[in-house]
Amino acid sequence: MTRKKITLLGATGSIGASALDVIARHPERYEVFALTAHRQNDALFDLCHRYRPAYAVTATAEAAMALRAKLMEAAVATEVLHGSEGLTAVAQAPEVDSVLAAIVGAAGLVPTLAAVKAGKQLLLANKEALVMAGQLFMTEVARSGTVLLPIDSEHNAIYQSITRYISNNLSACGVRKIILTASGGPFRTASRKSLESVTPEQACAHPNWSMGRKISVDSATLMNKGLEVIEAHWLFDMPPERIDVVVHPQSVIHSLVEYVDGSTLAQLGNPDMRTPIAYALAYPGRIDAGVKPLDLFEVAQLTFERPDRQRFPCLDLAYQALRAGAAAPAVLNAANEIAVEAFLDRRLPFMRIAAVISSTLDQAAAHEALGIEQVLEVDRQARQIATGMVRRYGA
Repeated sequence: MTRKKITLLGATGSIGASALDVIARHPERYEVFALTAHRQNDALFDLCHRYRPAYAVTATAEAAMALRAKLMEAAVATEVLHGSEGLTAVAQAPEVDSVLAAIVGAAGLVPTLAAVKAGKQLLLANKEALVMAGQLFMTEVARSGTVLLPIDSEHNAIYQSITRYISNNLSACGVRKIILTASGGPFRTASRKSLESVTPEQACAHPNWSMGRKISVDSATLMNKGLEVIEAHWLFDMPPERIDVVVHPQSVIHSLVEYVDGSTLAQLGNPDMRTPIAYALAYPGRIDAGVKPLDLFEVAQLTFERPDRQRFPCLDLAYQALRAGAAAPAVLNAANEIAVEAFLDRRLPFMRIAAVISSTLDQAAAHEALGIEQVLEVDRQARQIATGMVRRYGA
């Protein structure tokens, strides 16, 4: 069996760790070609020492120089690149079969799009690529013939529930609605008053999933679910009024698809990202992911609630941006990244995250962004506006 060569964009995050765990379980099937990291140079060195990739990519030339010296001393023959050019190079290298895009935020857009343009099989965990440039991204997917497999547990669940019927028109295949499940985050039952004094540590303490700090905060505000609504719109060509969100605290049902005949199909499993990663790596087959099988007797009960849109207004802001179209989702994403960073730095109260995003959406020019340069310019302008809003609303 010829081993598939994998480039992992964002190797030191939680998705990267889960992916490498699955890959390590199947050394006869997969080979790590390239690993990338933004800041965690020591962690990247450890991964290079273990997996011996052909390439590693760091954020800066200085970090690359330091990593190169450590690898040379350890007799690890991994070539080190840096910056956006390095990320693009390992995303579109001729040797690569699959690219797992797990860089958090807007920084993942350019290399992920490069993988699509090169026709690589794309395992997509970077939802911001679709939020920022959905039309551009999906046009390139169609042009290049890229096999796009979503890694977010919700979209992966939807994909598993409709995969026999994939077409350009899900409505013609009997799909009435897509239902995304949300855990509700750490503040699902918290009072509005208590949310005014939330700390970063509390916001990052997710009850079910092990995630990075930024996505943990997004989960706490429900913005993560809002971004997933936008992602689902582009992945499955569904209008916003046919994408629903339901709070499901157990995180056992990962999402559902409702059909016109009254059937609702769901994908269930323990909350472990190795399951959707393994599904995408082995598609259309299945492989062991190292995940404990779901014990229905242990779960015992599944409950569902409507999202509280008053306490968590970020969800409606995402729907608002999706309905506005043009570059509004890119503005939403940029403002959210700035606001979350400020919250994590204790410069912005938790309950002001939505205010920063809303004000930025009101002020930014959300014109049509037809190319990658225009998308990046919208992102830059929105970040500038959002930074000013942080100063206005900050602690």
